Amino acid sequence: MCRNIRTLHNFAPAATDEEIRASAIQFVRKVSGFNRPSKLNEAAFELAIERVSSATHDLLHALVTHAPPRDRGVEAAKARRRSELRFARN
Repeated sequence: MCRNIRTLHNFAPAATDEEIRASAIQFVRKVSGFNRPSKLNEAAFELAIERVSSATHDLLHALVTHAPPRDRGVEAAKARRRSELRFARN
């Protein structure tokens, strides 16, 4: 359920609004237990997504690091390799 919740800090280029929103949606889904809210709960669900997105933006802008930014392509290649090793047939 949380496949879109990824580390967003210290990447070049920086996390996009779409990536932050995707993570917020997954977080709210996990916390609420709903993949899609009912019409009655839709407004609360959307408000929660907006607030989590806003808090994430604030957090990412406030964090400080001395490490060089990570490259998205390199990190994706590492993840693919880990997956290959994990699911390789023996």
